[in-house]
Amino acid sequence: MEKLVIRGGRPLYGKIKISGMKNSALPVIFGSIAVNGICTIGNVPDVSDISLALDILRSVGAKVRFVTADTVLIDTRDVKPVSPPLEYVSKMRASTYLLGAMLGRFGKGQVGYPGGCNFGERPINQHIKGFELLGARTSYDDKANINAEAPEGGLVGAKIYFDIASVGTTVNVMLAAVFAEGTTVIENAAREPHIVDMASFLNACGADISGAGTSMIRIRGVKELHSCSYDLAPDMIEAGTYMTAVAATGGELTLCGVIPKHMESITAKLREIGVTVLEDDSEITVISNKIYRGTEIKTNPYPGFPTDMHPQFSAMLALSGGQSKISEGIWSGRFKYADELNKMGADITVVGESAHITGVSKLHGAAVKGSDLRAAACLVVAALAAEGESSVTGLEFLDRGYEDLVGKLKAVGADIQRVQ
Repeated sequence: MEKLVIRGGRPLYGKIKISGMKNSALPVIFGSIAVNGICTIGNVPDVSDISLALDILRSVGAKVRFVTADTVLIDTRDVKPVSPPLEYVSKMRASTYLLGAMLGRFGKGQVGYPGGCNFGERPINQHIKGFELLGARTSYDDKANINAEAPEGGLVGAKIYFDIASVGTTVNVMLAAVFAEGTTVIENAAREPHIVDMASFLNACGADISGAGTSMIRIRGVKELHSCSYDLAPDMIEAGTYMTAVAATGGELTLCGVIPKHMESITAKLREIGVTVLEDDSEITVISNKIYRGTEIKTNPYPGFPTDMHPQFSAMLALSGGQSKISEGIWSGRFKYADELNKMGADITVVGESAHITGVSKLHGAAVKGSDLRAAACLVVAALAAEGESSVTGLEFLDRGYEDLVGKLKAVGADIQRVQ
């Protein structure tokens, strides 16, 4: 079993180039299925979720090749509306985006029930609701497939209100509605930067979408989408993870190629507890002497504090000078990291959907295991700040969302290596 061996207690100094946003790359890659042509996607992160997504595209007939290290060419002209292998889609929740893309382009689609990180119930009933309001018929079959089919005459625009502001639902219904006759209005839409990225990609392909980034998105149906070239936005969660790491270890770290606007909730919390954060047009610099206060955080849909930064902040706040509380407002069951941090000397008690954190003066090295992508990242943050040597396993999760984590951290002074 591979693991990271980290000798902590070293401050971080230097610069890190932030990769493209995984949470944008996945909907854009799956969304390319809606295009009868060739799309060139740039700033694609080299993470395992992207490799799996591209394998899924190949399995339904797409031709895929990298033209540079971070630029992929996707030819979807020979794609068929067939269900990809279940062993692929069961590993990734984003595979549900195939359903919206195929339903829009072909009038029908099917995909196996999705997988991904296991931190609570993640139903797709809102996706189904959106498809049905556009006129589609949906069903489940004995092969664990979700099926959707447009009525004769095609999908028809509708007014759709989501019960919760869900990223996945917004993306999937947007993909189908691009081809619906007339106008679709999505209310209580997700507002995350990756929704804006997705809408910008589709518009570059000939869609007519307005309002992305607000709670109401308007989609005027078109007959087809055409080829385009599109560069993804930088990954706000990767940047946020390194921000918590330098806050906890001390030092001065500049994150290059970011969009500071995307980082506002993270930056505000760091400043609130006493960490220095400086912003430039496309850079953020974090300066820390390892002395900071506790705080209270409630995760919420964007522009609220992101659930994907919850565990990393817990690791950092474990070393704060005070009491903290992090309440989870998005995903239940996201607290599996707490027992692992406590092995390192943290003082965290989980009550319901809140983590109560009493700051300690130091953490010590331990053997810990990540149970999902951000839990694994939180353990890396803790190990970088801890005294002594830690080993972190569960790297199959970490590999899903962080490009060259070891190389980037080594370059700024971390003592970290990946070993068998």
